[in-house]
Amino acid sequence: MSRQEHVRTSLGGEVGKEIDGLLAPVDAELALRYPGDPGTRQPVHTVYVPGDAFTSGTVREWGDRALAALDEHAPDAGSFAAVLGLPGELAEPVYARVRAKLEHEPVEDLRVDFEDGYGHRPDAEEDEDAARAARLLAEDGPPYLGVRVKCMEAGVRERGIRTLDVFLTGLLAAGGLPEGLNLTLPKVTYAEQVSAFARVLDAFERTHGLEPGRLGFEIQIETSQAILATDGTATVARMIQAADGRATGLHYGTFDYSAALGVSAAHQAPDHPAADHAKAVMQVAAAGTGVRVSDGSTNVLPVGPTSQVHDAWRLHHRLTRRALARAYHQGWDMHPGHLPTRYAAVFAFYREGFARAAARLAAYTARTQGDVLDEPATARALSGYLLRGLHCGALDVAEVTAASGLTCAGLEQFAAIRPTDDLSRPGAVPPNLG
Repeated sequence: MSRQEHVRTSLGGEVGKEIDGLLAPVDAELALRYPGDPGTRQPVHTVYVPGDAFTSGTVREWGDRALAALDEHAPDAGSFAAVLGLPGELAEPVYARVRAKLEHEPVEDLRVDFEDGYGHRPDAEEDEDAARAARLLAEDGPPYLGVRVKCMEAGVRERGIRTLDVFLTGLLAAGGLPEGLNLTLPKVTYAEQVSAFARVLDAFERTHGLEPGRLGFEIQIETSQAILATDGTATVARMIQAADGRATGLHYGTFDYSAALGVSAAHQAPDHPAADHAKAVMQVAAAGTGVRVSDGSTNVLPVGPTSQVHDAWRLHHRLTRRALARAYHQGWDMHPGHLPTRYAAVFAFYREGFARAAARLAAYTARTQGDVLDEPATARALSGYLLRGLHCGALDVAEVTAASGLTCAGLEQFAAIRPTDDLSRPGAVPPNLG
């Protein structure tokens, strides 16, 4: 007699079928609304450059200015580590990677700004700047690129739509839409403004015969109304749905949001309690939807004498590390001098936790007992952590594979596993993870 014959049940199969039918709409809703993180590379920062100041040499100029700042204020690994308080074992590898990054890919995500950083100009001037931005970015741009246009409020709506049209039309004329194209909609207060922007993108796609949904956009959270509506609900959650699948990110606007709440200028910062509340609401609203959250920026620039630069570096480094620990993997950088500390913070974050994360993931895959008992959700987080380290250049493929026993494809499979997948049974790990 088999073991199965000793098991007795009371409910017939019809009950299960009834429950399946009852929950079928919920199952479909979960799959539609919460597809999970896309698993693709997320840039560690976004650099904003005013539309009139952007040139073909902007990205290289930012890298060169960042390298010059290192040469002047921290010319070797030891001095840089001393400023930021990096552990001795990380000093050389972090400094070397920072310099290499600044030489080869100083900017991961560039947004040519036609909003606050650009202001109001004659129409012909903004048309020309938008067309020039499209032409230059099509010729040679960073991995991620795009524009921030004026918002959907009545006074600037027409201008914002026209700039978007000029820019996108220019990209198509220059050879097509780049894979890493990002569009940013600022100062959103109502979900209907998000719906309207999505309609504009839909119209552009239909006009040019593009695949529906090809154009996505980031929603910039800069107003109190974007977080909490008059009825007490979280507006930002409705905004994600109003985008009809086009929302790719929620970006926190430090200074506009702080000012909207009456925070005095001296205290407007990414670590203010008001900022923490807004980002926490954004994070919960976006969780599982595939929409990513970005922190804002600091306006304390690393300029002036060395002591002043070091103070600004320490502040920016601390804010970046704080954001990473809170799972805000992206932020804004407003000055070339912020690049050394952006990459130092990111690289140190991944390098100091790499060995532990890889060992835990290897143990989970092998189903061995370590000093931490991990669950499937943690395994997903561990693989995502290693992938982010690889994407930004903090880690190398060979060292990650050697330590975790997983190839990049294996890590991507773990990161893509949905919360409802059952990986708790021995042998349930997909066989091609190694």
